[in-house]
Amino acid sequence: MNGADVIDVLDRLEAAGIRFWVDGGWGVDALVGTQTRDHEDLDVVVARDDCERAVEVLGGAGFTHDVEAQPGLPARFVLQAPGGRRVDLHPVVFDAAGNGWQPLPENAWGAYPSEGLGATGAIEGRTVPCLTAELQLRHHLGYPWDEHDRHDMGLLAERFGLMLPPE
Repeated sequence: MNGADVIDVLDRLEAAGIRFWVDGGWGVDALVGTQTRDHEDLDVVVARDDCERAVEVLGGAGFTHDVEAQPGLPARFVLQAPGGRRVDLHPVVFDAAGNGWQPLPENAWGAYPSEGLGATGAIEGRTVPCLTAELQLRHHLGYPWDEHDRHDMGLLAERFGLMLPPE
């Protein structure tokens, strides 16, 4: 997914009135304000109730549900399109306090605290809502990091003064 692909997806979601937050690698690049590496996909957090509408809207850009993607639902709804474009929708259920809860396999839940959804960044000069650096780091704990994770978390640590776990 290149920057123009990302902007097209975000513009379509916004035009449909779908509230979203950029997550993952593009979310990190948004926070630092520039693309720092190639990205295989775009991770977007959306309300679970908006998933069906998001799929419909992105279908207009050639995206279809990748039923083979793992993990799939309920944790994420993966869409793919010609040219290797991929969008991972991360559906969340919001509670009364504005915290998002992502259903995960085996009746587990991932937390998106409301204060972690308050950041903005820039992709291709466009201001986008995204996860905070702190929430990005929290979501990268609990599994071994690959080279992209090390790169992304290193950027956030440098830019935002985050403490990273030992190697």
